Amino acid sequence: MTRTPLSTSLDSYEVWFVTGSQNLYGEETLRQVAEQSQAVVAGLAGLPVKVVWKPVLKDSDSIRRLALEVNTRDDVIGVIAWMHTFSPAKMWIAGLDALQKPLLHLHTQANVELPWADIDFDFMNLNQAAHGDREFGYIQTRLGVARKTVVGHVSNPVVVQQVEDWQRAAAGWAASRTLKLARFGDNMRFVAVTEGDKTEAEIRFGVQVNTWGVNELVAAVDAQSEADVDALVAEYLESYDVAAELLPGAERHQSLRDGAAIELGLRSFLEEGGFGAFTTSFEDLGTLKQLPGLAVQRLMADGYGFGAEGDWKTAILVRVANVMGSGLPGGASLMEDYTYDLVPGAERILGAHMLEVSPSLSSTKPRLEVHALGIGGKDDPVRLVFTADPGPALVVAMSDMRDRFRLVANVVQNVDAPDLPNLPVGRAVWEPAPDFATSTACWLAAGAAHHTVMTTAVGIDVFRDFAEIAKTELVVIDEDTTVRGFQRELRWNQAYYRLAQGI
Repeated sequence: MTRTPLSTSLDSYEVWFVTGSQNLYGEETLRQVAEQSQAVVAGLAGLPVKVVWKPVLKDSDSIRRLALEVNTRDDVIGVIAWMHTFSPAKMWIAGLDALQKPLLHLHTQANVELPWADIDFDFMNLNQAAHGDREFGYIQTRLGVARKTVVGHVSNPVVVQQVEDWQRAAAGWAASRTLKLARFGDNMRFVAVTEGDKTEAEIRFGVQVNTWGVNELVAAVDAQSEADVDALVAEYLESYDVAAELLPGAERHQSLRDGAAIELGLRSFLEEGGFGAFTTSFEDLGTLKQLPGLAVQRLMADGYGFGAEGDWKTAILVRVANVMGSGLPGGASLMEDYTYDLVPGAERILGAHMLEVSPSLSSTKPRLEVHALGIGGKDDPVRLVFTADPGPALVVAMSDMRDRFRLVANVVQNVDAPDLPNLPVGRAVWEPAPDFATSTACWLAAGAAHHTVMTTAVGIDVFRDFAEIAKTELVVIDEDTTVRGFQRELRWNQAYYRLAQGI
């Protein structure tokens, strides 16, 4: 059995560091500009995406040509720009207008402390970022350029973390722009929020969303060899705490083998088609023996995006979150707010789904079990049972608001769960910020979906950067949120995003 893992690695990516100046100052000053900008790049060493220094830009044509080169390089996911001296902003118009990759404006300087006693006009000519970057900020704003601005010296860990957050968002954007998503069947009948404009999704996010008949998946499952099933079952036995009834020779072992065949077939279909995300629907299973549970859980843990009941918008978010969280502890998964614990002052949300929650949310060894499922009309499915680790997390939903997509994010805290002996699924229990009533009222006011991605790897700042890059509405529910303030933001956004689209 061979397996080609879906990459979430950021190792193959790079961002380019460009420095703005002009020919006014002479070669000696420009040499120092180059040396000092290289020192800034050295201060960004160790970030998850390599920062590559580029020669100082001094005229319109070189700026435009660099932007065009960035656009053609799939491995270059963004540009960091610093106006070390004074770079007249009209030189940047053509380049910024051409640039199609994420932009970070780093407002910094070579010195942390000023050498007060040594400052002369040569020093002032060399160190002009304080107003050179203001010139650059003006032209970005006038052109309506989406960007992130980071302020401070690269020796400050806060500055480096902000650059890393943007890098991760840029990587998520790159993954979205090349994402192919396979839908097996349609979305659940009569459900509104899982509907959406797939053409607009490709325009806005770059993702290709298309449908394949479930029997094409069935054919891939049926094509798997017994030897490959044996090998995957052996992997299950080594990786998980397997229920006795599923062990070789036990009465339910065939259920485990059926689940393994589904995983093998699903993986092969996704790999051969170059898909990074997918959906299934319990209403359209063809001749599959089980609703895919274990297979979906393991594929999400390997970096795939997934949405249940045909929910392709959530599948996009799971894939993007998996890429943005690459190399960090924690994971990303489909999640659903299921039911509440409404003890006054100690309200909690129990989240789960029928089967499909990723074990990447837990550091404990999952238990592999088989149980009846009251919907779908198929054999009892196998699944991994666990509880998400306590700690900070984020839940994010995507809704189609007719004229735009809306992302809604809630900062939450996963907590230890009570014993749940009769709920054999992957699950999480969390307390939402700022409190249960405010969070829930705002979520409902925003028309946010009941399916979400839960990520325990990246926080709200990364999703803010992603939304800015994607020019997509994001409303955040966090410790500073009030219902009245949130309602006002929704009204303002309604007007802003309609106006921003033009006539």
